[in-house]
Amino acid sequence: MASEETGTVAARTEEPRTTRGTDRRDSASPRAWMTRLLVVGIVLSALNLRPAITSLGALLEEVRDGLGMSGSVAGLLTSVPPLCFAVFGATAPRLARRFGLGAVVCAGMTAITAGLLIRPYVGSTPGFLAASALALMGIAVSNVLMPVIVKRWFPDRVGSMTGLYSMALAAGTAMAAAVAVPLAHALGGWQPGLAIWAALAGSAILPWLPLLRDPSGGGAGRGADSRTRSGAAGEPTARPGAAAGADRPGGAVPAGGADAAGVAGAAAPTAPVGSGAARPTAEHAPLRITRSRTAWALAVFFGLQATGAYITMGWMPQIFRDAGVPAGTAGVLLAVTMVMGVPLAFVIPRVAARLPHQGPIVLTLGACGLAGYAGLYLAPASGAWAWALLLGVSNCAFPLALTMVGMRARSGPGVAQLSAFAQSTGYLISIPGPLLVGVLYQRSGGWGVPLALMAGLMVPQMIVGVLAGRDRTVEDEAAR
Repeated sequence: MASEETGTVAARTEEPRTTRGTDRRDSASPRAWMTRLLVVGIVLSALNLRPAITSLGALLEEVRDGLGMSGSVAGLLTSVPPLCFAVFGATAPRLARRFGLGAVVCAGMTAITAGLLIRPYVGSTPGFLAASALALMGIAVSNVLMPVIVKRWFPDRVGSMTGLYSMALAAGTAMAAAVAVPLAHALGGWQPGLAIWAALAGSAILPWLPLLRDPSGGGAGRGADSRTRSGAAGEPTARPGAAAGADRPGGAVPAGGADAAGVAGAAAPTAPVGSGAARPTAEHAPLRITRSRTAWALAVFFGLQATGAYITMGWMPQIFRDAGVPAGTAGVLLAVTMVMGVPLAFVIPRVAARLPHQGPIVLTLGACGLAGYAGLYLAPASGAWAWALLLGVSNCAFPLALTMVGMRARSGPGVAQLSAFAQSTGYLISIPGPLLVGVLYQRSGGWGVPLALMAGLMVPQMIVGVLAGRDRTVEDEAAR
């Protein structure tokens, strides 16, 4: 009897072990391999989302001289990034639904590589603008889809993966600004100095290639499956083949460009695993977002902070160079401004989330910006490092704006809709700023008038930021 019982127990335990072992060999190992590949792809892609902009800013004077570009045309060139982010970023959700997230990001990295490789050698201003637009088109769609990829494949590590993605983005931004001029000198001119960044973009294509044919790289129309598997502790894990609309954004969407609400919200809303019931249908009804004053205040705040950021990335090295600062040092100063976003992007959202009103943070960042612009006007060379630090702090209005998006809406769909409205409207608002700075610089022959414009734009940014920071939700305002 004892022998029989032992054999029975062994039979009962042996079969599940065999089955589970087969499952793990068949699914866990490929999934682990794919996860590592995705992490590499996300980091390399994030590194390439800003060098096309900041490397050009550091070498703008050489590019202008080489192509015979006027200040007004250079202003147009610095306005191309927000224009592309607003126009092409809006197409990313539709492309992802049709071709798959992995395929679109891979195509985006390819476009960045081609644009960066071509633009220094086209030999004309229109060709340079067109090649820049090609690279920025790739940046725009990748900019929008990176947070969606994090949300899709790392649902239990959104915070840590978003932090990794944000640090890689800031590192790429600062690195390009710091080394663009030394690279150009080492390689023999601004043309190879700009083209070399195509190599970094090309390396970002490779991790996405194996995912093109993988079911998890597909969009909503390919291998869609919204089921989940439970682990040993009962914790749900999203299957790699989940539908493009299966993830519901539950907080601030850390996107850039015209948000990915079209991907995140493509499928019908589903209740969280283990909730026992579906959410009320009314919660997912589209908001009349344009009825909300807070939504408009947040959109204008986002647009004005983006205006300041793109003016800084495009023109700040030239301001320092015109003041007598060496070209290499001017690039490093821009890198200092950009790298300030790494630590503050973690600190500011945490502080903002604990406050009922984010107005004090808005005013603090705005005061830093005003002090930085005043310093650039009064003593651009002697206080250059201080002004770079102050403007770096001021530029951290971007993570604050994203944090307020998550706090000004109650539901996940509301956050997605508010994010899409605020960012797409904001990027459209930001388009004229860098162009106007170039025109004023060309007409006035100096930086006094452009700096006055920059400081003047900071005042309405502070006003609408205070309005957007009030403790209220767009759902309540839109329902009135």
